[in-house]
Amino acid sequence: MKYPNNIKKSYKKEINYKNRGMDLESLINDACKYYLEHDLAIIYKKPTPIGVVDVDYKNGAVINKAYFKEPSTLDYNGIYKGKYIEFDAKECQSKTSFPLSNIHDHQIKHIDNIIRHGGIAFLIIGMNGGYYLFKGSDLLHFIHTNSRKSIPYSVILELGIPLKLNYNIGIDYLKGIDIAYKGVGYFENTKD
Repeated sequence: MKYPNNIKKSYKKEINYKNRGMDLESLINDACKYYLEHDLAIIYKKPTPIGVVDVDYKNGAVINKAYFKEPSTLDYNGIYKGKYIEFDAKECQSKTSFPLSNIHDHQIKHIDNIIRHGGIAFLIIGMNGGYYLFKGSDLLHFIHTNSRKSIPYSVILELGIPLKLNYNIGIDYLKGIDIAYKGVGYFENTKD
């Protein structure tokens, strides 16, 4: 790029994998806010449980040292149409499969516990420029019936519910929930 006085500058884009899920999370956070403002659902991003060791009160209560008290479960939880919901946001750089290493063992156990207790648990997977709701029951079934260390993209396309981006909402995952759980008796006592 040329600037005035023939100054030439070039920029090298750095790849930072640290916050690769933040775009997806921002879209989900926007949706959560929209759903709350329009009284459609109450779903929040859960804070990671930390223990504070050292605080600097001179600079406005800045935490200098902290530790994770316990492994975090899933990113979001709340209630929709009278049902408890919990889900996690996962992005994937691979074009061919979603690595199961992106999901920790304690998260898989937590998904199983939620489903056993009648709740709804799922992943929102960002992959190949699209977003998919992948039911927790499908995830567990895949893990228990396959020796693969990743879920092929073809399986995500087959079992996942495509989620649309909406200018006003972000990722409209409530429509995905309605599609994924319709006819299973989850919402039989509600209008829709």
